[in-house]
Amino acid sequence: MFNKLRNRFLLMNMIIISLIMLAAFGTIYAFTYRNVQNDIHMDIRRMADVGKMNGGGGGGPKGDHPMPDGNFPKDFREPSLSFSIRADKDWNITHTESRFELDNDLYATSVKKAEANPVEFGQFTTDGSRWAYTVASVPSGYVIYYMDVTPQHSILTTMTYTFSLVAVIMLGVIYLASRYFAGRSIAPVKEAFEKQKRFIADASHELKTPLAVINTNADVLLANSEDTINEQVKWLHHIKSETERMKTLTNDLLYLTQMDDARERMIQVPFDFSEAVESVILTMEAVVFEKELNLEYDIEPNLSVTGNCEQMKQVVMILLDNAIKYSNPSGSIHLALKRQQGHIQLSMANTGPGIPADQIDKIFDRFYRGDASRTRKNGGYGLGLAIAKSIVEQHRGKIHAKSIPGEKTTFYVQLG
Repeated sequence: MFNKLRNRFLLMNMIIISLIMLAAFGTIYAFTYRNVQNDIHMDIRRMADVGKMNGGGGGGPKGDHPMPDGNFPKDFREPSLSFSIRADKDWNITHTESRFELDNDLYATSVKKAEANPVEFGQFTTDGSRWAYTVASVPSGYVIYYMDVTPQHSILTTMTYTFSLVAVIMLGVIYLASRYFAGRSIAPVKEAFEKQKRFIADASHELKTPLAVINTNADVLLANSEDTINEQVKWLHHIKSETERMKTLTNDLLYLTQMDDARERMIQVPFDFSEAVESVILTMEAVVFEKELNLEYDIEPNLSVTGNCEQMKQVVMILLDNAIKYSNPSGSIHLALKRQQGHIQLSMANTGPGIPADQIDKIFDRFYRGDASRTRKNGGYGLGLAIAKSIVEQHRGKIHAKSIPGEKTTFYVQLG
């Protein structure tokens, strides 16, 4: 699927770039062609005007010499190769004038082209050369002025070949570059898609287990329909327990979805983060005492954070609950909240088995659990740290963990 998406992106990109390059070349070619034609028109008109001034346009004695040698104005720029032909009304050649020795066949061919299309400005090709001409009517017949414009048209031909070569090379380079960047652009989409698939599969698996328990206990109730409720209260408690687990799971999933959708709409206000952390500790002290853990904390007072107070309390609650669950018996937990280098940093450390180095980067993924059986025993789904990360990132902060296997694990939350 992603290969098809990349290929479609490449095809669309190449088509768009090709059209842009074609439009750019067409525009450049059109302007160049128009300028070349204007220059040709100007040169052949000046050539004809000079010929008329020297008698080429009338029937006087100079009429037999339309372009006398050495009689041009000083500012006249004669083309590299030009000539004129005088013809009678039946287009028979009566006189030729050229500063170059030209073949008579060229004269005959040129008159035929002019006779076929006697216009003020025309062009034709013969023997690989391009000629421009203009026909002037005189009492005795016609005077035709010719000019070799092969170099001017060679410019256009060279431009076309050059563009074609450059276009092929550029399209090749653009294709390779587009293929590389298309792969890099699709990689995050592919990763997100794979995570989404894994998320759906994990959510389905987590929901399937309590549903199976509920279904089994319901079957037991139905099989013993004659027993009283008191006699079957055990099965009812199992159903109640699993429905509570499902409720917790669905609430966490819904919360994560709402967090993803509400990042741009969250209303942020300043609040006392130090006070918020202390309130969470007071809430969890009984649990810490029950687990026979040693809790130490060092909170710098009056640290203010801009954001959502309840959400940040939830982050502290998740990290503290996680530390309690995974501390070793009679272990210790250390919480610190300090201002460091212009940032506010919360650290939560607990003694215990730690996290293997190859899993430290995965613990914030949804449904990820390094020890699935132990986590299920503790009632977790692997969503707590994912929720904490989502909240911290929503507050433009960072969260990460460091662990020494067999000794301790420390979570760090850094806020601006």
